Amino acid sequence: METIGLFYGSDTGTTEDIVEKIKNAFSKEIEVHNIADSSKEDIEKYDKLILASPTWGSGDLQADWEDFENNLQEIDFSSKTIALVGLGDQESYSDTFCNSLSHLYAHVKAGNVVGKTSTDGYHYDESESVIDGEFVGLAIDDVNQDELTDERIEAWVKDIEGSF
Repeated sequence: METIGLFYGSDTGTTEDIVEKIKNAFSKEIEVHNIADSSKEDIEKYDKLILASPTWGSGDLQADWEDFENNLQEIDFSSKTIALVGLGDQESYSDTFCNSLSHLYAHVKAGNVVGKTSTDGYHYDESESVIDGEFVGLAIDDVNQDELTDERIEAWVKDIEGSF
């Protein structure tokens, strides 16, 4: 069985907690890496990847991901299967909700991106992470809809696990 590499950035610990829930929901082996401590080679060694980032400021990637972004441009994702996870606050940042997904997607879209999710049940004005009516990954709002987080993770993992 092939191991999945799960890379995340987290300032407050929320994304780290979400990543742990995702790892526990999978029946397959996942190795978790903080992007702050990772290299380009760490990502390249996996054919199956999950990338997770909260959205900061006015729709930006988390700072450790921003620092790593040049490395992402140098990685060939075309033969990889990738799932994305974005965190956001749809009430306070309604016009940039989960935009971190779109930043990650821009780097990995040449690969087999799985795990798009419905926008149903979310209440935001705009998101660059919605393409063809769906989020390009799992969108989590643990600030305003924390009661839906576990359910969303479980449904998403069930949906994508066969792709891994």
